[in-house]
Amino acid sequence: MTDRHIDDEALGWAIRMAEPDADWDAFVAWLEGDAGRSDRYDRAVAMLDDAAAAMTREAVPAPAAPMLAVPSPIVARPSRRRWIGGAIAAAVTGAVGLGVWTQMPQPYTVRTAPGEQRVVALQDGSSIALAGASTVRLDRRDARVATVERGEMLFGVRHDADRPFAVQVAGLKVVDLGTVFDVKTAAGHTQVAVAEGAVMVDPDGAAMRLGPGQAMVAEGTTLERRTVATADIGGWRQGRLAYDDAPLAEVAADLSRQLGRRVAVAPSLARRKFRGTLDMATVGRKPALLGTLLDVTVRQDAEGWTLEPRR
Repeated sequence: MTDRHIDDEALGWAIRMAEPDADWDAFVAWLEGDAGRSDRYDRAVAMLDDAAAAMTREAVPAPAAPMLAVPSPIVARPSRRRWIGGAIAAAVTGAVGLGVWTQMPQPYTVRTAPGEQRVVALQDGSSIALAGASTVRLDRRDARVATVERGEMLFGVRHDADRPFAVQVAGLKVVDLGTVFDVKTAAGHTQVAVAEGAVMVDPDGAAMRLGPGQAMVAEGTTLERRTVATADIGGWRQGRLAYDDAPLAEVAADLSRQLGRRVAVAPSLARRKFRGTLDMATVGRKPALLGTLLDVTVRQDAEGWTLEPRR
């Protein structure tokens, strides 16, 4: 990313953060993405303050002839900081150019609570279905980009060869080639699974192309290709979780998202593999059945469930 691009982003954030409905989560995520962004943001705010002060000076009218004093109604004035976020936008357009201004990102965040599901319809006709306890960052100015911050979600993308849909997740870039695909990330484990069409994972590096029934699992810097049943991809939307040698730590994290309750796993069981399908409606009502399926003891307390070795 060029210095000019970072400066443009900083200027956009300086303006947006003056608004009452500013997205603080997205702003903090942007700041944490690069160590130099904080200084550039501060410079952008200072530039806006200077521009606002100059506009205020120019707006002061020349002294008029003395007139009889007439009481004026008291009118609440917006703060200078709020005014910067509104009136100064026109001046900024002239300073940085209309083209740059209209292309500045306008990020916003969509998140779900544990146990919740939500579908987001994008302006380009694509959609994103979020599982529980999931977060995605989107851009109001560009419906063809998304950043998966946590959890699991199913993308239904309208293909456009001239403007491919790009997803960022855990440092990886996933580019749509006309597809339906699932993305899951948690605790250093990231998975992309394709139900329809194809995606390109890490196009500037590994360039791993995935077609229907194929998945990529990333652990740290290692990318592994796997085979999955297309019918199981996105099955969580119907309350069905399917696994093929998945560690119980991953299963517990998925259960927490889907059931809306904390499900932990004893450290000694975290790496044990599980193969099978879990029905959320059933195991949610019958934790003892979950224990039988996973060959564990399900201990229940006020905080949730813990998967422990059988005794």
